[in-house]
This record gives sequence, C-alpha cells and structure tokens, in this order.
Amino acid sequence: MKFRSLFFATLAAVIWTVSPSSEAGEVPAVGSEAPAFRLQDQNGEWHDLADYRGTWLAVYFYPKDDTPGCTTEACNFRDNIYAFKAIGAAVVGISIDDVESHSKFAGKYKLPFTILADETGATAEAYGVLRDWKLTRIAARQSFLVNPDGVIVKHYEDVDPETHTQDVLADLESLMAETG
Repeated sequence: MKFRSLFFATLAAVIWTVSPSSEAGEVPAVGSEAPAFRLQDQNGEWHDLADYRGTWLAVYFYPKDDTPGCTTEACNFRDNIYAFKAIGAAVVGISIDDVESHSKFAGKYKLPFTILADETGATAEAYGVLRDWKLTRIAARQSFLVNPDGVIVKHYEDVDPETHTQDVLADLESLMAETG
C-alpha cells in the first residue's frame, strides 16, 4: 500500500511539473513568424530578433543556468560553435535567469555564444515554453530553428541535452541545402 501511494504521489508530481502553465502561450507553428524579442545578454547588451535577420538562427530555451542538463546542452553548443559559424548560423540560448546568473554561467563554462535573460518570462511565454515548476517558473527545454526571413522552420519539443546540438546542425545543413 505504501508503494502504491508513493507511486501515485510521484506520478502526480511529474505530471504537474511538466504540464504547461495555465498562463503559457501557444507554441508558434512551424511556418509562422518567430515571436520578436528584445533581451539583454550575459554582458548586459541588448539583442533583438531583428538583429539576426538574414542569418539562420538556433534559439534554444533551457530551464536553469548551471544545472546538469542545461550545462551539458550549453557545453555541447560551445564545443560545436565553429560548425555553426562555418555554415553561417547563430546560436542563442534563453532562460528566465537574470543577466548576472548568465554572466557567471557563461564565464564558468566559457560559452562563446549569446545567452539572453528573459527575466519576466515574456519571451518564453510567446514561444509557448513557459512552465510552472517546483513553486517557480522556468523555460522548458525546447528549441526553434529560424530561417533568415524570421520564419520558424523547425520546433524541437523533446530535447536530449546530450545529442541536441548534433540534431540541430544536421537539420540546419539539410534545410540550407533545400533552400539553396
């Protein structure tokens, strides 16, 4: 009986933690314009989605700086940044941590790409990835590929931090080849 109660309590907790927030926006559809943003990076500099017009862009949302899965994912992007640059693509990470947290995270792991602080969660909400989790809010681990015209061409809902970077690179290369 004790095991059964523990099982159902755990199941309820898992469902609650991964369920969308009642305030979460809808995920923008592939083929739609990427939601605009204006956010500060780890150095306090402002970035707009429009800054990336004309460039292929990987936008990856992640829950929390300096946690195991988020560190793995960020370091994999770091380790492959030259492959992204070689094909003319940019990488932007976004979480709802603040600029100071991003600065420490980027410095600790020598992250050579932009990490944006979505402190209000408005950008995560616009992309439909804002979640309630353990009495706080986070951005769910999901990613989007945005083409040079600002259109979402791929949405990754089930992201494995270990392999995601390779998936994104392969998809970018394929999409770029299709569009010439």
